[in-house]
Amino acid sequence: MILTVLSALAEPTRFKAMQLLGDDTEHCVCELMKKLGATQSRMSRHMQVLKQAGLVVDRRDAQWVRYRLNPDLPPELAKVLDAVLALETEPERKVA
Repeated sequence: MILTVLSALAEPTRFKAMQLLGDDTEHCVCELMKKLGATQSRMSRHMQVLKQAGLVVDRRDAQWVRYRLNPDLPPELAKVLDAVLALETEPERKVA
């Protein structure tokens, strides 16, 4: 399960979405789209990956889906998530 979580967080848009969700409130797809510059279909796909990894939960609100961090995340994964989200994002370095 840890590899699934880390793999989900490795993609920059999903990582940024998780940072936004780190404020412990719900965010609709429309808000995430605007803040991250993603289309609705692309943002929905990213959020589906995060949901399948067990990192987020969702609820339908009329035409939109709202996401928040999974409150039932196992403690060991919550610690990993906290550690990863605390990291500063650095530009990718090319390996020679």
